[in-house]
Amino acid sequence: MLCGIDEAGRGPCAGDLVMAGCILLDPVEGLNDSKKLSEKKREELFELIIKSSLYHVVKFSPKQIDSDGISKCLAKGLQEILTCLDADEYLFDGNSTFGVNGLNTMIKADGKIAEVSAASIIAKVTHDRDIIKESKKYPQWEFHTHKGYGTKKHVELIKKHGYSPIHRMSYKIKELREPSLF
Repeated sequence: MLCGIDEAGRGPCAGDLVMAGCILLDPVEGLNDSKKLSEKKREELFELIIKSSLYHVVKFSPKQIDSDGISKCLAKGLQEILTCLDADEYLFDGNSTFGVNGLNTMIKADGKIAEVSAASIIAKVTHDRDIIKESKKYPQWEFHTHKGYGTKKHVELIKKHGYSPIHRMSYKIKELREPSLF
């Protein structure tokens, strides 16, 4: 059995990092890289994947990311997935194992390997649902529109309102840096 692993939320400057491991017990039609699917299609597939698989989700808060760093969080998440899901092989989307043994990697595996596509969808839907909930707590940052990514609108909202409790303070946004004196 293959366990596919992927993450969502590595790049945003707000919200959790979400990692998912997935072992498909039954085939699911229509899987692909979550970024290539519409939100509606991801939601539909998410429900099918959950019913057709063994899966494990790991989340790291902005505070954990700020204190440990993104690479250490990724390593911890990978290790937890390997511990929680029993598979013959583990495949992580990308080109780094982050020092975790017993794991293979493949660039763009989320668009090529069904189990990794399924993990990609679980991670993305979980991430997006979580940040939409946060948007209701912190409406002035409009997280539901940009999902925490550093879009032009998001940067404008940070300039206007400052940082929220779910922003990653260790992520330096170029547009918000103080001008250099030199």
